Amino acid sequence: MPKHELILLKNMMQPGYTGSLQDYEKTGGYQAVRNTLGKIAPAEVTAVVRKSGLRGRGGAGFPTGVKWGFLPKDYQGSRYLCCNADESEPGTFKDRQLMERDPHQVLEGILLACYAIGAESAYIYIRGEMVLGSRILEHAINEARAAGYIGKNILGTGIHVDVWVHRGAGAYICGEETALLESLEGKRGLPRIKPPFPATHGLYNKPTVVNNVETLANLPHIMNRGAEWFAAIGSPPKSTGTRVFCVSGHVKRPGNYEVPMGVTVRELVFEHAGGMRSDKPLKAFIPGGASAPFLTPAHLDVKLDFEHVATAGSMLGSGGVTVMEEGTSMVWAALRLMEFFYHESCGKCSPCREGSSWLVQTLRRILAKRGRMQDLETLLDLCKNIAGRTVCAFGDAEVAPIQSTLKHWRQEYVDLIHEADAANLIRPEPVVRH
Repeated sequence: MPKHELILLKNMMQPGYTGSLQDYEKTGGYQAVRNTLGKIAPAEVTAVVRKSGLRGRGGAGFPTGVKWGFLPKDYQGSRYLCCNADESEPGTFKDRQLMERDPHQVLEGILLACYAIGAESAYIYIRGEMVLGSRILEHAINEARAAGYIGKNILGTGIHVDVWVHRGAGAYICGEETALLESLEGKRGLPRIKPPFPATHGLYNKPTVVNNVETLANLPHIMNRGAEWFAAIGSPPKSTGTRVFCVSGHVKRPGNYEVPMGVTVRELVFEHAGGMRSDKPLKAFIPGGASAPFLTPAHLDVKLDFEHVATAGSMLGSGGVTVMEEGTSMVWAALRLMEFFYHESCGKCSPCREGSSWLVQTLRRILAKRGRMQDLETLLDLCKNIAGRTVCAFGDAEVAPIQSTLKHWRQEYVDLIHEADAANLIRPEPVVRH
């Protein structure tokens, strides 16, 4: 049994829990909707969420209540909520479990968010490959609509909210909120230049909030148990609540683990995930998905919260913790992630489009033992000219594996280059025929 109280994963850990509306209501499901809609002012709901300290669980970690507050107060037209379920980051799989195993928890969070921001329409933009998840959500929406939780005049309150599921087409870039909005509008999923921001010019040019699945799933619990309760969990005041970490790689028990923000990497990996699968020493780990810089065994006692991970030189990101054992080639690991980013670059920005190709080519050459010492400076120069020079944060993400592995394991690159030099020394002279 976990030594910490489970919040988001609690229901699905109960024997026989199916995620149906009936099962969810037995656990107190939709009680927050009953006690909030029409009984608490929308502005007060936003204030509660702001006071709780809830921050986005999708990557950037922006305070949720503050984000809601950016919507124009006097706007009388349509507003939209978009649930970002386009979970495509390598090593991240928490949102999938939340949607497939407890879909009504997510839907209740969506209803509360819609009420707070004044939206009558919500879209769940789900990764195209998650066919099962989309079907489960559709079924849950139909259950909730039949019970009066979704649709016109919810529970007789005069409040209207409808929810639709929209499957993406497999593009990682659509996890970026403005690319997601472009895709929802039927356009090619390319990031928008900001400003204007979605809060004022979002879906169909209307005020829009985009929140992550895990972020929304927290809302029923905050409204049921109060902002003070949530704010006391984790690592207050800036990293409150629990976090579902996706642990993968060279561990004995890979999976999703819900723990309070602020537990150490050592506790997560060696207590919850069972330690290293072959009992080899830990060599490296990524604390926040493929977009986060690699860290070393020296960082095992870093607290997994927004501030401490940033101070260590990485980020909490999507919560995907990938663990690598001693013997893993860090150059190979960097290439594997770089190939993913190269494949997923949308091509809109020249530094990202062209730079990712050169980064992959250079890493492949080094791994093939055909590298040169000047390649290391070339890699760093390319990274410098990509990061911060793109419309979205994709450029910063794709250079993180290279910059961090060169920072902590530069000697592995050098050794491969020296092997290339040795191979050239013993290579026989070509036979010249006259």
